[in-house]
Amino acid sequence: MHVRDIDLNLFVVFDAIYSEGGVSRACIRLNLTQPAVSHALGRLRAMFNDPLFVRRHHVMTPTPLARQIITTVRQALNGLETTLTHTDRFDPAKTPKRFVIGLRNNLEAPMLSALVNRISAVAPLVEIATVRSERNNLERELAAGTLDVAIDTLLPLSAEVRRERILTEHIAVFARRDHPDLRTRLDKKTYLRLEHVCVTSRRSGLSFEDFQFQRLGIKRTVRLQCQNFATACHVVSRSNMLLTASESAASVLEQPGLLQCFPCPFPISPHVNYLYWHATAEGDTTNQWLREQLQAAAKLLAGSQFGRKNGRVARAKPRAGFSSPTAIAAE
Repeated sequence: MHVRDIDLNLFVVFDAIYSEGGVSRACIRLNLTQPAVSHALGRLRAMFNDPLFVRRHHVMTPTPLARQIITTVRQALNGLETTLTHTDRFDPAKTPKRFVIGLRNNLEAPMLSALVNRISAVAPLVEIATVRSERNNLERELAAGTLDVAIDTLLPLSAEVRRERILTEHIAVFARRDHPDLRTRLDKKTYLRLEHVCVTSRRSGLSFEDFQFQRLGIKRTVRLQCQNFATACHVVSRSNMLLTASESAASVLEQPGLLQCFPCPFPISPHVNYLYWHATAEGDTTNQWLREQLQAAAKLLAGSQFGRKNGRVARAKPRAGFSSPTAIAAE
């Protein structure tokens, strides 16, 4: 079998079926009809003398041979894509481009605000889209190119996924500005006596904060669990409950002055966020440009978080109407 005898588009179809887990979704991704994709899959099966995908519970499960060749196929396709990109070099001032970023809820509002403010003037034709990517699919999506980059906590991914520390967010406690039990400080006793809002996407199990509290032998009273920080901040601004979250949580509020911010009275580790991209995008100048913009946006965000200075707790400077009795202690 020689490459000159092969239609390389077949491997594009193979990658799409592998990534999407089915022919129908691959059709949508490739903008092809189902007969066309099914015909291409038939040719691939004949070429390799292997079914490549077996239907199980409405999902096309890859065979051992498909799993064996997918990395090589993706590297070859990404190599061709990079070659074409370099031929038509990306110019952020003139080139239309859509970037897809895997980004979790807690960072979406502050990170996008910093990123858009940075690139809107220098890259007027660039479109940014953020999506929620399941962590167990992250490597596959980066390899397939359905995600350009992702930002998340430290994850156990293979060496094919490159990573770089991008932002450390310390943990704060938020309360409504006129909270009757809080004036200038929040102590441990008051924290444990009051009720709390918890933000987590898990149906069961402990949140990031409660996992750390458990290790410290602490149990707080969680009265409400919700899925996003906008909801949590609005509830806290209208109740006597507290929210323990990363420093940027209150950025989702249109009126951040409704909340006040305190250092967490217990020693909780900060949220450490990493920027992820696939090894095949390492030398891609377009992907490099996006990573540079995200790194710069993260530095801007880190520098504006509630007046932290020199690793000490200091009186916070007023910022965008945000009422904060103290700044957050650095790590």
